[in-house]
Amino acid sequence: MLDKNSKIYVAGHNGLVGSAIWKNLELRGYHNLVGRTHKELDLTDQYAVEQFFDQEKPDAVVLAAAFVGGIMANSLYRADFIMQNMKMQCNVIGNAYSHGVKKLLFLGSTCIYPKNAPQPMKEDALLTSPLEYTNEEYAIAKIAGLKMCESYNLQYGTNYIAVMPTNLYGPNDNFHLENSHVMPAMMRKVYLAKLIHDNAWDAIRKDMDKRPVEGVTGSDTKEQIMLVLNKYGISNNKVVLWGTGTPLREFLWSEDMADASVHVLLNVDFKDIIGIEKYSSVFYGNSTNGAVDRNNSEGRGGAIPSLGEIRNCHINVGTGKELTIRQLSELVVDAVGFEGTVEFDSTKPDGTPRKLIDVEKLHSLGWTHKVEIDEGVKKLFEWYKASIS
Repeated sequence: MLDKNSKIYVAGHNGLVGSAIWKNLELRGYHNLVGRTHKELDLTDQYAVEQFFDQEKPDAVVLAAAFVGGIMANSLYRADFIMQNMKMQCNVIGNAYSHGVKKLLFLGSTCIYPKNAPQPMKEDALLTSPLEYTNEEYAIAKIAGLKMCESYNLQYGTNYIAVMPTNLYGPNDNFHLENSHVMPAMMRKVYLAKLIHDNAWDAIRKDMDKRPVEGVTGSDTKEQIMLVLNKYGISNNKVVLWGTGTPLREFLWSEDMADASVHVLLNVDFKDIIGIEKYSSVFYGNSTNGAVDRNNSEGRGGAIPSLGEIRNCHINVGTGKELTIRQLSELVVDAVGFEGTVEFDSTKPDGTPRKLIDVEKLHSLGWTHKVEIDEGVKKLFEWYKASIS
């Protein structure tokens, strides 16, 4: 059990979800928080991560750091997506175990599910058929991460929980056109197309200075700026988006995700998820204060017939609601006040046709979302405008 003085390490504390989790913990009175930027701690460096755990000795870990991106980034950087994420996960989870961390929360993604999984996707759809090709490497890395948590729990009696959020958006989102997700990319494209039509070049240059595109900044000529923006489907009062606009997607406000994550971290144990009360006595019966006996793993996990096969212990986190990419574009257009044209390029990939998750397990553990998509899109645009003012 974590108390208000517990030291909690949030890996990825400056990111979309990590920053929201940090804020949520503080609002709940947890102030003994530890964070490191990528420059301060490279999580792919095994020795550096070990040194960090030696020094800080956290009581709990939230692994929200990841190498992420949309369809374009997943297609371009396939090796990076699997290697960078696997290294980070192995280093953090391995050191959490070796340093006696009491609780670990691992954040994955619903891209772990098969491309043609039955909808809405339940946790037990995992590994039942092939993955979506465009994000296969990232999905495999995240599957490995949740299996690490599950396997450590079964072998060593640890308390590592994996949550799989749906598509997230919110404050501190990534609006860089080369590697952003669908909503922030769409929003920035629509906003820039409006600014071009309004001849608002001061605003365009501020936007490009804040988030350069392929090295082009606000200091470059209008011609150079227009050339690179055209490459991403942005022109005067017109935006071209990838795909047909028909795929269905579910979106969750990042601060809702943070609230769900902290709820699970503070209130949910592995035994609660697998629904086996005797699990705790099997693993912790001879321990003191819930500490893990690392020298006595013989006979654990699948070797205990009474436990049977235990898998799919992760938790879906989402709204259980969906809309098409075209409907999302309409919400973005409305939020931005765009009066131009939005077109879809059907020669470009759509990705998975539908990605709706079943959130029954999450609801049974005591949490439901608060922010609906129409409100969230408006809130995100207000945050984005404020970020470049």
